[in-house]
Amino acid sequence: MLKKRPYLLPVLIILIVLIGDQVLKIWVKTHMTIGQEIPIFGDWAKLHFVENNGMAFGMAFFGNIGKLILSLVRIVAVGFLGYYMVHLIRRKSSIIILICFALIIAGAFGNIIDSAFYGQVFSESSYFEPAVAFPEEGGYAPFLYGKVVDMFYCPVVDIAYADAPSWIPDFLFGHDDHLIFFRPIFNVADSAITIGLFLLLFNYKKLGNPRQKR
Repeated sequence: MLKKRPYLLPVLIILIVLIGDQVLKIWVKTHMTIGQEIPIFGDWAKLHFVENNGMAFGMAFFGNIGKLILSLVRIVAVGFLGYYMVHLIRRKSSIIILICFALIIAGAFGNIIDSAFYGQVFSESSYFEPAVAFPEEGGYAPFLYGKVVDMFYCPVVDIAYADAPSWIPDFLFGHDDHLIFFRPIFNVADSAITIGLFLLLFNYKKLGNPRQKR
């Protein structure tokens, strides 16, 4: 089936990632307040609702101008990656390469949906109450200026400065006097992009012409 229709698996991966990403984001947006936490695996993994204007894992740059540029770059990048994946399918490239591009495309598109539409669809989230879908007064931001919803927080290592061994350098501790790994908060889309990039890094040689003799 996959040999005859190699596009099926990439399309299925994109759909699964997008649906899973958006379902979880919408649930978090409409059921949690900013900063609220729900334990998943004790203190090691939890849902922690935050929003950001920038890139994966909460990074940002240049305020509103940077936000608009980032949104436009994402749209162009997804279009290019989609076009290139079609090219790879026609060349009968390795299935692992197609999976890499499918994960990256799905992740980028998932965050584009937040930026493009969440500001128009939802009221603004706050520390006191969850957001509401399609509020009467309208959304909280114009097209392409919505905030990306993040929720996965995995502080596998959390050491307070007062309890830390003397051999740990002081600069590793954050403003809260804690050494935390992993500190960034992310979402399903960010995870898909990261996994796709790592898989591509380890399999980049398969991007070559599959018909060419090595």
